Amino acid sequence: METITYEVSEGIGHLTLNRPEVLNSINMEMIAEVRSAVADFAADDNARVLLVTGNGRGFCAGADLSANVAGDDDMSRGERVAHGMDIGFNPMVRELSEVPKPVVTAVNGMTAGGGVGLALAGDIVIAARSAKFVQVFGPRLALIPDMGCTWFTPHLVGRARARALALLGNKLPAETAAEWGLIYECVDDEKLKETAMGYATQLALGPTNAFGEIKKALNLAEHNTLSQQLDYERDTQGKLGDHPNFAEGVVSFLKKKEPEFVAG
Repeated sequence: METITYEVSEGIGHLTLNRPEVLNSINMEMIAEVRSAVADFAADDNARVLLVTGNGRGFCAGADLSANVAGDDDMSRGERVAHGMDIGFNPMVRELSEVPKPVVTAVNGMTAGGGVGLALAGDIVIAARSAKFVQVFGPRLALIPDMGCTWFTPHLVGRARARALALLGNKLPAETAAEWGLIYECVDDEKLKETAMGYATQLALGPTNAFGEIKKALNLAEHNTLSQQLDYERDTQGKLGDHPNFAEGVVSFLKKKEPEFVAG
């Protein structure tokens, strides 16, 4: 792999964006490699949690505007942009967000444009205190936020703040991002790796099957009524209750010992 690194160690899949010379900006090659790594992670029972970070002084600067955009010769510039989103950027965000295992995103340094959406596609997003989030689409590029930013941001911080972030393009410090609920936690720079690894290690020891169902249930709750969600919880509990991990959890709870959950 040329634009990322990916390896599995002690139940943790480590995916690192690796174009530090351009602040890990995204080109089509990176998209293909991220999607391949996420697919490998999803299929590997030995990998129970994914930890995503960036190499160098920034997490991700969004799309690489200097890269050639995929498309036919007769396409306009706008058609090429939309085509690139359709075949690359959007599937990458969907697959990362929907993978049925936990994803921890550790944001180091500047995160701009689509990089914000990539970061927020994780389940648990933590950032170094020096990190900043900035949506440059409108003020700088005359575009709308993409890679899920128009969905993630209002859901996480509300209408007023989401609109101000998108329209003004101001840099949002990590500490404020945590206070607003855009991310889960802001930590001192020197503690980012340790904190991220701590969460990833905890999740790697957990019931992967239940974590996947938790993600699915929370996603469905975005549009379900309370009654629909109660029915979904009932049906899912019935399925999970027949899994060996539930039996292990009950026995371990009664014996006051740590459970040993199986993968899958």
